Amino acid sequence: MARNPKGSGYRSPNPKKVARGIVEAVETEGPFNDWVGMPQYYIHHLTVDSLGYRYLSPDKELGIELGKKVTFRYKETTNDRVIDKRSLGVVIDPSELL
Repeated sequence: MARNPKGSGYRSPNPKKVARGIVEAVETEGPFNDWVGMPQYYIHHLTVDSLGYRYLSPDKELGIELGKKVTFRYKETTNDRVIDKRSLGVVIDPSELL
C-alpha cells in the first residue's frame, strides 16, 4: 500500500490567519440584499493597526468602540482581507480589570 510522505488528509491551500490589534477606524456600508429571501447585511471596513479588513454583519452597528484591542481570524483574498463570521472579539486583559 502506497503511503503519502507529507501526511494524509485535506489541507486548505489558503489557511486562515489570526490577527490582533487596536481598532483605529470603522466605516459601514449597507444595507445590502443579494437575492430574495436573504436577510439584509452590512459591510464594515475596519482599520486595525494600519491594515484594512472587511467584516460582514447583519447588524448596522459593529458594537466595538474605537481604541479597543480586538482579535480575529481572517482570510486573505486577491483584493482584501475578510474577517471570519463570529470570530471578531474584544481582547480582555486581566491587568486592566482591577
